Amino acid sequence: MKFHNRFAPWMLCLVLSLPAFAQDGDATFLTARDAFRAGDINKLERAISQLGSHELTPYAENYRLRMWMDKGDPSNLRDFLQRYEGSYVAEKLRADWIRWLGKRSMWNEVDAEFPKMIAPEPDITCYSQQARLAHDDRSVLVEAEKLWLAMLEPPEPCRPVLDALVAGQKISTDDVWARARRQVEANRANWAKTTLNYLPDSQIPDGRAFDSAINNAMSYLVKQGTGGGSRAGRELAAFAIQRLATSDPRVAADELDKIKSKLQDSERQWAWSQIALLGAKKHLPEAVGWYAQAGKTALSDEGYQWKVRAALRAQEWGIVRDTIQAMPPTLAALPEWIYWLGRALHAGGRTTEGNALFEKIAGQPSFYGNLADEELGRSIVPPPKAKPPTAEEQRAARENPGIRRSLAFFRNDLRTEAVKEWNWSLRGMDDRELLAAADLARRNQIWDRAINTADKTKNEHDYTLRFLAPYGETVRPAAQNQSLDDAWVYGLMRQESRFVTAAKSNVGASGLMQLMPATAKWVAKKIGLRDFSQGKVHDTETNVLLGTTYMRLVMENLDNHPVLASAAYNAGPGRARKWRADRPLEGAIYAETIPFSETRDYVKKVMSNAVYYSAIFNGKPDSLKARLGTVSARTADTPKDADLP
Repeated sequence: MKFHNRFAPWMLCLVLSLPAFAQDGDATFLTARDAFRAGDINKLERAISQLGSHELTPYAENYRLRMWMDKGDPSNLRDFLQRYEGSYVAEKLRADWIRWLGKRSMWNEVDAEFPKMIAPEPDITCYSQQARLAHDDRSVLVEAEKLWLAMLEPPEPCRPVLDALVAGQKISTDDVWARARRQVEANRANWAKTTLNYLPDSQIPDGRAFDSAINNAMSYLVKQGTGGGSRAGRELAAFAIQRLATSDPRVAADELDKIKSKLQDSERQWAWSQIALLGAKKHLPEAVGWYAQAGKTALSDEGYQWKVRAALRAQEWGIVRDTIQAMPPTLAALPEWIYWLGRALHAGGRTTEGNALFEKIAGQPSFYGNLADEELGRSIVPPPKAKPPTAEEQRAARENPGIRRSLAFFRNDLRTEAVKEWNWSLRGMDDRELLAAADLARRNQIWDRAINTADKTKNEHDYTLRFLAPYGETVRPAAQNQSLDDAWVYGLMRQESRFVTAAKSNVGASGLMQLMPATAKWVAKKIGLRDFSQGKVHDTETNVLLGTTYMRLVMENLDNHPVLASAAYNAGPGRARKWRADRPLEGAIYAETIPFSETRDYVKKVMSNAVYYSAIFNGKPDSLKARLGTVSARTADTPKDADLP
């Protein structure tokens, strides 16, 4: 239905142990929150004096401490942190305090507080590193070296650490250019320009020449070429080739052929790697050959992954194998590359080695875990259901302070805060505690927290919680009326909205099935829905009627193939059709080679979800491979989806 799929905070209907009506003190807390936002300390103090033991009193106190931080008296702040040590509200307040201290170079205090952080954000870690540098702890530079190519857009507190890395002569000229190349590849050209200031003054490229290479690439190459053969001139020419490739890799390849003899090996190979990467994303058949011309140049993680994807579409299993084996270990350890390496080994007759790789991910409730199971001849079925939470386990979940605060936030329509508090509260929970928390969320109809919490168990599982199917009285008849597989419909809804009826994405998609306004209006007109208005999209029955109708129309226009239809629902029918190959393509390869990372992840999850919903609904195993099937070849026919929004 749309490309972006993240949804903004909206209220849930809460029942049972979480009343739908406000509780004592709720209005007072909201007054305190509004006072903090307005900077009204007197109004905030009055509200706090009336809150008493309300679940959200710690947040109101946090507001006050943040407003008084500039007073320079940390005694009350330390007392608060001690009382709520380990809580989310304490973690966030300590982070704010470290930021306050760091901006004032109060390094002894930063040193004292940082070890108490549980999950520090990057800028907080960099403040700690600055403090250690102030105390002449040079081991910081070893840590910073690891961030040189990884942190391409560093937060402000990290920049002095990188400055120290360069000043300590830990970074060479080649390292500076390597970082700038990664930033150009990641479309962070302004950051690349900043990075190049780390070069010796005599080697820094002219700023206007840099801007021209990035913003007017063809003109730059015609007028400047390789800039007289200097390192800066050659590198800027390679940057210009990369920028050309973003729109047309074939044109970029032609231009690179003209200047390649004037480039050194590393510059030429990097330029070919960029043409190959961008060509692979456009599914150009030349991409495999372009990667070959890149030689053994070090690729980014994105570069390695798209080299494999290009080889998959070309059925070049030897390249698939060699590329995955050349990946950095952390990247090669991801389930998708374990699976595809196993497939490549199978294709080369090394069945035993391939099966050993499948065993590493088999049993995981995910797209590649499912496929690995099927490669090993195993059925995909939910594991045995864990025993329901005991009364004592349920009581412990209800009385968990963090969960109580989360439920209070949900009750007050503060979903963003509620989700953060809930997720933090799950830290360190064992399977039984997680199942009790998931059950509590289910009983309060907070479907997304129930699903996400149940997803975290390691040994004891309840897949009826992981794959909840609410609104069955509406969804399943609607699916039947449209001749749709209800498991696929639920698999898509689980990924779209996690059953949050009022979910709204950042591009305007709404409701259980995340309907875009134009799509909802078009479908309503198509089926003759009377008195339709955009406000009705949040009505569950209307949303499901329009959403399932659109699913059926998309299916009919895309060969009744659920993989294509799933891609179309997220990114549009035209794109789903365009991403096919010139020959029939294995469904799993089609899914893995979708150019949009969000849609690629979406399709995999929708299809795996459908397998589990089918197994739960029908009480028997299902096959992901059968669902994925084969995607037919691209044709030159007029697109059938021309009238679809």
